[in-house]
Amino acid sequence: MSARDFLHVLPNLITVGRFLLVPVTIALMVNQRWAEAFTAFAVAGASDAADGFLARRFNLRTDLGAYLDPLADKALLVSIYIWLAVQPILPATIAILVVSRDVMIVGAVMMSWVMGRPVQIAPLMISKINTAAQIALAGVVLAERAFDFQIDIFREGLLWIVAASTLASMAVYLFQWLKHMTD
Repeated sequence: MSARDFLHVLPNLITVGRFLLVPVTIALMVNQRWAEAFTAFAVAGASDAADGFLARRFNLRTDLGAYLDPLADKALLVSIYIWLAVQPILPATIAILVVSRDVMIVGAVMMSWVMGRPVQIAPLMISKINTAAQIALAGVVLAERAFDFQIDIFREGLLWIVAASTLASMAVYLFQWLKHMTD
């Protein structure tokens, strides 16, 4: 493999590495190794920034990366939210909202393909806000556990932001999908 070929696949390799961090992070959480889980989460976040930077800066965007990158993010976040709700460290309703939104989006995309009306996948601003809020809440909860401190008011505010932005994102995606499918 040439250096150019390696550079071309590097962002996707980094994304695959982020997928591999999902079971590592959850196993650390299951074993109450919160500092290491926080570190794995932070490494995943840094890898997300790195693969995005490389893809944009060196024009290494690929169709595969356009699908893998958000899937890696969602695999990590959904797994974390489910575990935190099972514990119960976060309210189950938050995990249900987060998972339901992602299942709805994946289901709509799959249905549009099956019906021969593939939908263009493009993140919306509300979706970016929602993802940022989900990441922030997961990071705060992991940091609280890792470093043995509580910032209840901040965590509570993030809970409301995650709930509201998840519902808003669901509504916008559903509206756009219905419009696409009935045009």
